[in-house]
Amino acid sequence: MGKGFFNVPVAVNEPIKSYAPGTPEREEVLTAYKKMFNEQTEVPLYINGKDVKTGDTGTIQPPHDHKHKVGTYHKGGKKEVQQAISAALEARKKWSQMAWEQRAGIFLKAAELIAGPYRARINASTMINQSKTIFQAEIDAACELIDFLRFNVQYMTEIYAEQPQSTSGAWNRLEYRPLEGFVYCVTPFNFTAIAGNLPASAALMGNVTVWKPSDHQMLSAHIVMEIFKEAGVPPGVINMVNADPVMMTEEVLSHPDFAGIHFTGSTGVFKSIWTQIGANINTYKTYPRIVGETGGKDFIVAHASAIPEQVATGITRGAFEFQGQKCSAASRAYIPRSLWPAVEKHLKDEISTIKMGSPEDMSNFMTAVIHEGSFDKLASYIDQAKKDSSAQIITGGNYDKSKGYFVEPTVILTTDPKYPTMETELFGPVITIYVYEDADYASMLKLVDETSIYALTGAIFSQDRYALEQATVALENCAGNFYLNDKCTGAVVGQQPFGGARASGTNDKAGSKLNLLRWVSPRMIKETFVTPTDYRYPFLG
Repeated sequence: MGKGFFNVPVAVNEPIKSYAPGTPEREEVLTAYKKMFNEQTEVPLYINGKDVKTGDTGTIQPPHDHKHKVGTYHKGGKKEVQQAISAALEARKKWSQMAWEQRAGIFLKAAELIAGPYRARINASTMINQSKTIFQAEIDAACELIDFLRFNVQYMTEIYAEQPQSTSGAWNRLEYRPLEGFVYCVTPFNFTAIAGNLPASAALMGNVTVWKPSDHQMLSAHIVMEIFKEAGVPPGVINMVNADPVMMTEEVLSHPDFAGIHFTGSTGVFKSIWTQIGANINTYKTYPRIVGETGGKDFIVAHASAIPEQVATGITRGAFEFQGQKCSAASRAYIPRSLWPAVEKHLKDEISTIKMGSPEDMSNFMTAVIHEGSFDKLASYIDQAKKDSSAQIITGGNYDKSKGYFVEPTVILTTDPKYPTMETELFGPVITIYVYEDADYASMLKLVDETSIYALTGAIFSQDRYALEQATVALENCAGNFYLNDKCTGAVVGQQPFGGARASGTNDKAGSKLNLLRWVSPRMIKETFVTPTDYRYPFLG
């Protein structure tokens, strides 16, 4: 172990590069984009420090140009899943005992690799694989992942420093052990940072992991794995396996050494996993940690005192950045009747200027949705809104999948506050607006709270402090991340720990000490210096 009480570098948020015309970072990322777009990348499984190629492959195709192939990824079977579990458990013998400062050094190096030599590649892979604009890729794949890695290291030291009181006669020590077993990490397509952070945060605390990335994020997941390897993550500590999700989850959850799951994905899948864990509870050596961030039906509420341009901008950015494919994206809004004409005008004016196409063209604000299934789902809801008397599409409403899965930024106006698109998570560039009577502000807040099963993010716009306070109290339980006079997206590590409750997850707040505490099992050690030799207490007289 280390000989000293070591201070890690103070974590600071990674500055966001502008990528403005003529900047070196713009040219660098476009060069990386062109190279990656025009070559064929083969993505293997990564088990016990080795590339594993099974021959059972899927193709990697950009959502904005789905007939173009940029690579293939290998798929594993039961054998590879079991190999990954065995490799993780073997690696645990040394990794769980490694001095914390050595683990810290690895992940701090990973952060610097992303900030420097890998920045263009990880951003370009995210632009290609997930159809993110350069700004969305930069704040996700580069800056947020860097922030996760840096801040997690700092939070780890703060956790270790939290110790119980001692006396002159006894020294009390709290040891933060890694979990006994392995952690299963399941990550989504929409954030490269989440894909990197879920296995890395557990591993930082001394755990070993089996990581299943999304089929629709394999190119950028491959870059993340390259970074971990170069940073010095030992073989077996983070094993990347893409396999049939049902089969893989069954194999993992039936293993006696399963110690926890770090999950981001759909509510239905998470509930199914929780059910399986419950059914298998007698199999496990320890009660597994269950950490999940799932869906959202996130809201924007405007009070009559709000500034219309601010409300319209919050809707436009909150609903349409990254095509609405954020669990935090605004997908329902409540606007007072007195404010609606001005909000509507500004909203239509702004949306009319939005360009959509390939992320290689940096004048595009939006690109494509992730795959055909998502496209078809969105198209069906838009088509239904065109038919329903209680709904009206006031802007957008068109879609085209001939080249890419493009859906226009669409605003639905409804007279029914419980209209399906006010309640159902669509995960696309569609927001539904309900106009309420100004005098009904209090009852409308109750409606917001009762409309959705989710409780992830929400925003209130108002220049009236009493109205802000009223909303903050009334909406206490329906948003884990709540915004006053801002859009409901864009949580920053170290500033706004992220997570929601209800059907939105376990609210363990990624990017905070709260999350890291889930990956340790504390042991209390009491050392008595002068041990008694007589059982009799003074009261026995």
